[in-house]
Amino acid sequence: MTKRWLTLIWLTLFLSWQAQAELVIEITGGSESALPIAIVPFGSEGFSAPEDISKIITNDLARSGRFAPLAKQDLISSPHQKSEINFQDWRLLRSEGLLVGKISSLDGETYNVQFQLFDVYKGQQLAGKRYQVPASGLRRLAHQIADQVYQTLTGEVGVFSTRLAFVSVIRNADGSKRFALQVSDSDGANPRTVLQSKQPILSPSWASDGERLAYVSFENGKAEVFVQEMRSGRRNSVAAFKGLNSAPAWSPDGKQLALTLSKSGNPEIYTLELATGKLTRVTHNSQAIDTEAVWMPNGKELLFTSDRGGRPQVYKIAASGGRAKRMTYEGSYNTSADVSPDGQMMTMVHSINGKFYIAVQDLNTGALLILTETGKDESPSFAPNGRMILYATEQNGKGVLAAVSVDGQIQQRLGESDRGVREPAWSPIRK
Repeated sequence: MTKRWLTLIWLTLFLSWQAQAELVIEITGGSESALPIAIVPFGSEGFSAPEDISKIITNDLARSGRFAPLAKQDLISSPHQKSEINFQDWRLLRSEGLLVGKISSLDGETYNVQFQLFDVYKGQQLAGKRYQVPASGLRRLAHQIADQVYQTLTGEVGVFSTRLAFVSVIRNADGSKRFALQVSDSDGANPRTVLQSKQPILSPSWASDGERLAYVSFENGKAEVFVQEMRSGRRNSVAAFKGLNSAPAWSPDGKQLALTLSKSGNPEIYTLELATGKLTRVTHNSQAIDTEAVWMPNGKELLFTSDRGGRPQVYKIAASGGRAKRMTYEGSYNTSADVSPDGQMMTMVHSINGKFYIAVQDLNTGALLILTETGKDESPSFAPNGRMILYATEQNGKGVLAAVSVDGQIQQRLGESDRGVREPAWSPIRK
């Protein structure tokens, strides 16, 4: 395999951009083996809230695949605090938990919110808290409450307060297209555009602080890597060398980027210290294409894609360089690796007979599990709790985002509209 592989990758990518219909993210998936939970619509006093907090919480928990919220018509009463709950009645519904709450405002600008989560069978409170937030903070607060419920009942960290980064294609009235790097809530709500360009934008990657994005932009006529601060909007070009500047990936401490550069003629993996600009070449193989590096959680090793064995496979190498170790042996094509937060699993694109699937591999045993079925899947990204994998795929000829659990049991789609979406990246958990 020669540089023709890399050329074909770029050509395929550009052609796929031209072919995608536009869409907006909307969660439409289902769940299996979910725990029943009763979520009572929150009581309201004073000014009406601009967000339906209990509905957002319900949708979050249902979307996780771990819970099956009871339908509103199946709720036997509408309590908003413990003194109004008859636990004996609620036990008839066989619900694992009961969530109640209240929201109030005297001016429509600031809202007081409280929630309580109960064990129905023991009649005990499991979690509860009071908040005061501006109207603009209600949606994020709902995600935070959903995270608390999720963690209390499962023992795992919730990820509803996280964000998604992705690239959209927007069709103008004259038929031309522009590209947009966008960030949304984890449920696809509140999308905002970080950057727009007439030229492609690729490979968004979150820093561990959740406040910086690295990405590739062609706005200056060639591939160039930028780092952008989410709060201020400030951005800097950090790699604009001759040739390819691509596939940025943050180190766990947020101080370095791994990059693919062809500044010396061949695509190789480099690391870049952002504070000093120090560039270190990691791979040295003039006969191979080395790309798509991602850091292991220990910050000392990288996984990357290389065709040094004849076909694209995933390898591991020390971040300081050295000998690379092949990690994938099942199948002749494995690319685009991402690593679970605990470093135990790797997800990747796995090809069978010319079709592309999302797979997960145990890094200790090497066992491989294929998770998806469409054969048109790409760009896998682990959720920050390691439970789900976000990826891009096609549905009815249109580009969509989807998610799958690491055991393949929970499948979700993010609903289509008229906007093409690719290159998803799941943010870390915000502190």
